[in-house]
Amino acid sequence: MRLAKLTLSLLAGISPIPAYAQVAQEPVSADPSVPGDQDRTVEDVQRSSVASDIVVTARRRAEQVQDVPIPISVVGVKELDSTGSFNVQRLQQLQPTLQFYSSNPRNSSVNIRGIGAPLGLTNDGIDQGVGVYIDQVYFSRVAVATLDFLDVQQVETLRGPQGTLYGKNTVAGAISITSKAPSFNFEGRAELSYGNLEFKQAKASVSGPLSDTVAVRLGASSTSRRGTAYNTSSRTYVNAQDNMGLRGALLWNASDALALTLSADWNRQNPECCAQIYVRYGPTQRAANRQYPALTAAFNYAPPSTNAFDRLTDLDAELNALSELGGASLRAELDTGSGKLTSVTAWRFWDWGPANDRDFIGLPITTKSNNPTEQTQFTQEFRYAGEGNGFDYVLGLFGFYQDIHTTGVQQQGSAASRWLLNPTSTLSNDPSVLNGLTANNDIRLKNFSGALFGKFNWDLTDKFTISPGLRVNYDDKVGSYVSVVTDGQGVLVPYSGGTARQAAQREAIQPQAFTDEAYRAWNLSYDLTLSYKPSRDLLLYATYAHTFKSGGLNLNGVPVVNGAVQTDLAQVDPEKVDHFELGLKSQFWDRKATFNVTGYWTSIKDYQAVVNNGANSTLRGYLANAGEVRVRGVEADFSLRPTSRLSLYVNGAYTDHEYVEFTNAPCPPERAGGTAAPIGSAGGTPGVPGQFSPVVCDISGQWLPGVSNWAFSYGAEYNLPAKAFGLDGEFYLAGDANSRSKYSSNASRSMYTDIEGYTLANFRLGFRTQDFNIFGWVRNALDEQYFDLLATTPGNTGLISGQPGDPRTYGLTVSKAF
Repeated sequence: MRLAKLTLSLLAGISPIPAYAQVAQEPVSADPSVPGDQDRTVEDVQRSSVASDIVVTARRRAEQVQDVPIPISVVGVKELDSTGSFNVQRLQQLQPTLQFYSSNPRNSSVNIRGIGAPLGLTNDGIDQGVGVYIDQVYFSRVAVATLDFLDVQQVETLRGPQGTLYGKNTVAGAISITSKAPSFNFEGRAELSYGNLEFKQAKASVSGPLSDTVAVRLGASSTSRRGTAYNTSSRTYVNAQDNMGLRGALLWNASDALALTLSADWNRQNPECCAQIYVRYGPTQRAANRQYPALTAAFNYAPPSTNAFDRLTDLDAELNALSELGGASLRAELDTGSGKLTSVTAWRFWDWGPANDRDFIGLPITTKSNNPTEQTQFTQEFRYAGEGNGFDYVLGLFGFYQDIHTTGVQQQGSAASRWLLNPTSTLSNDPSVLNGLTANNDIRLKNFSGALFGKFNWDLTDKFTISPGLRVNYDDKVGSYVSVVTDGQGVLVPYSGGTARQAAQREAIQPQAFTDEAYRAWNLSYDLTLSYKPSRDLLLYATYAHTFKSGGLNLNGVPVVNGAVQTDLAQVDPEKVDHFELGLKSQFWDRKATFNVTGYWTSIKDYQAVVNNGANSTLRGYLANAGEVRVRGVEADFSLRPTSRLSLYVNGAYTDHEYVEFTNAPCPPERAGGTAAPIGSAGGTPGVPGQFSPVVCDISGQWLPGVSNWAFSYGAEYNLPAKAFGLDGEFYLAGDANSRSKYSSNASRSMYTDIEGYTLANFRLGFRTQDFNIFGWVRNALDEQYFDLLATTPGNTGLISGQPGDPRTYGLTVSKAF
């Protein structure tokens, strides 16, 4: 149905755009001291492997990356294809400061330098801190990060606030993905991959002229892989891959000054996914009869394995991760002589149809926990990039509207009473108390965001530039959360009062409702960058930015006290960000070597996080504001190409991150059910600072979740000219790896959910010509056993579940261009 709507919209004249569709023929910012440099185009530069010749559009104009005073990581099509980085999850292995976490497409987060979105939390009422843009179109749903890249030219990751250059405000950074543009020369490419775990991937694209002024490009991709975990209950492999994508673009050079690009895409995922499996039991402070060993003994239950890397589970509920995402956009670019006026109009949709097992074991405790979602968004951006004598600038007007409707359901099963209720109560021995207890949730959000933004670059001298930026932003969010709870016989469960049986049912699921809750606010962002370029191959810069992440609404529910819904907690204040950065970009050894380093300090007040309110007698985690978060660190990138035969790179990041002030945080699982106890007393958490109470924990000084202190990526490739298959080309051997130190996988750091550091090594060996490539590859070659995430489970029983990372995989890839 959505695909049909997309087709109709495309025919009606709405659609996306490749970022280089119009700039591909214009001269790049050149160095006149380099012979021939003035005449190169973006396409010429993109074919080069020299770092100074990598072209980006980070500042809304085509520039060489080494001339841009922003820390940027760029991965081109060659690197994406050769390293198997076909989505954001794979991309993070090449970029140490990028973090991606996903328990399913809805519950996903993309962070840069450890900030962006609360780890593991999905709330329709808040914004992402990292903006994802594809062909200059903003994607508000981070589910796009789980999709395969489709006919992509390159990916730029910009670190630090970008609100004065991009349509949507982004406090942590932006990922800008550029698709290949339609070509006026006939071209095509096909790629096939096959590997273990029944991995199959096919990609194809074709482009060419329809007339002297019109060109078209079509692309498609398909990926499938058997699941990495075996469900002994359903006798199927789960956590599989099943992705398909289509994309089309039409470029019309209407005149010498005006170019229009119409494009559309459709993507679908439909794997049997996403299972978290048994990892360990971690004792809590609850009574022994309410912890995992006693509860499983009561059912005579044991998981199929207590070793997570046996990759076995026995989940007894349906699993599915159906995700359909697509849209269309139209971009117009008008060359005015002194600048370029750009208009980007886009419509996007996302349909999410999940099925989950949220008790994480093979007992019928929670038999349904699904949040099907339909989201549509419209964006309009007008932008003018101009230049004068000794200065250039960008001015933009951005409008964003989205409509989200989630119809969630949670249902308890026959084992829920014994598992969730106090065993000293006779109700816990009556399965009918919670069996069939069902919450039907209706969650709605209508969101408008508008902004004026601009950036001015003034060359005070031929070496020194001052670049102030400003953004004025307005946000309007109206949302509702209605949860209607009925028992197994269809009787409504009241907010408060009623029978002891109904009180027990509210312990499992609390009904509540609030409607037409509104958040409306104006915000001002500004930044200033000073850059100094003493020579062709050296750039120094310093940046200060004051920005914000929009406030929002609690659309996962709020606490209910004595039947009163705490609507005063329905709104979340905006984050206030102060960011400082010093950077150096350099090249030496006749530009065979590149070394860039950045130091930064980011302070965030009113950080949006999951909190607990100790004044509430009914405990419920909800989204609110922590006092302050600080992230600071150093990043360095080094690459070397001493000869045309050998290339090497090392990227590293040190990140110091902590909650400076977070006094009302949820307690880690080892403190669940306990009494107030300072660190060092019986039952404390070794090595983790903070004071604890049964409900609220002060975790000031602790780590942020999801980010390591140390992270590295590194690799090398060597090639040797040769002839094979009757073709002149080269053999090559390449390897790349990434390493990271220990990190926390829980909102409040716990000894049970720290993930130990690990290293993933990948290798490939192949033969290639200018238009042909065949190579064998192995990923996680050392078969490292590691976790993508660890999580606590409902009921605070001490059960820790998780997702083991991919085992060793290997296969063969063949591609041909024509």
